[in-house]
Amino acid sequence: MTETENRQAYLEKAQLLSEALPYMRRYAGQTIVVKYGGHAMGEEELAKDFARDVVLLKQVGMNPIVVHGGGPQIGAMLQKLQIKSEFVDGLRVTDKATVEVVEMVLSGAINKQIVSAINEMGGRAVGLSGKDCSMVRAERLRRTKKDPDSNIERVLDLGLVGEPSEVDPHVLRVLKESDIIPVIAPIGIGPDHETLNINADTVAGAVAGAVAAKRLLLLTDVVGVLDGNGTLISELTLGDAERLIGTGVIKGGMIPKVQTCMAAVRAGVDGAVIIDGRVPHAILVEMFTGHGAGTLIRGA
Repeated sequence: MTETENRQAYLEKAQLLSEALPYMRRYAGQTIVVKYGGHAMGEEELAKDFARDVVLLKQVGMNPIVVHGGGPQIGAMLQKLQIKSEFVDGLRVTDKATVEVVEMVLSGAINKQIVSAINEMGGRAVGLSGKDCSMVRAERLRRTKKDPDSNIERVLDLGLVGEPSEVDPHVLRVLKESDIIPVIAPIGIGPDHETLNINADTVAGAVAGAVAAKRLLLLTDVVGVLDGNGTLISELTLGDAERLIGTGVIKGGMIPKVQTCMAAVRAGVDGAVIIDGRVPHAILVEMFTGHGAGTLIRGA
């Protein structure tokens, strides 16, 4: 690269920083909850980009909180240990042997990998689970399914699978006043003090509501919510989202993600965004540019 080309590259970087400054000011001191999973977590370079981006958020004055998943890693460990998995409507039926593996993988290997990656990029991260400081209390998740022949609904027992009933944000408020970035594994405490496996999107949404986050970012393996023609929808109100679910435009696995975003907004989150975690630095594009990186869901 010639000296002229070098100079031009530096000028472009300076321009990008100048354009990002108003957004840094807007979000200074605000809490940003990021759900981390999918390909963004599974690919080495994307994982490094993620860690670097989270550190940058902290260094420019924001308060990032990371909630992570780990479904593929759990599946691989269960297979290695020859523990069979059963799924009902996409949810893993979790017995005592399975939940022990789930907790080991989520709170152990995966959580510490993310913590180490953030620390390696110059941040100060600490690993937590929903059990720490009794942060995430949960109820056992119950689902009903209608028999197509008899039209009778039956209750599905998913075992040690939970959904948040209460999030105590005390430890997160303490950490907000420090230079530490919390990294949370989606494990909760049940009504009988049992360990419950909880969907990471659901935990991220509940945490975001409990801390009155400015933004909830759900990193996914899709570009965002698409309209009937397959075009990305950049912004939706709660009413828009309900209508698109009702008409079938939002369908399949996107429904629970959108519903998580809607619940977070109703709980006081300023806006929830579904973004493509496969795109390098998608978090920075969302936070520091005018056009964003996915689908923003907000109140009316």
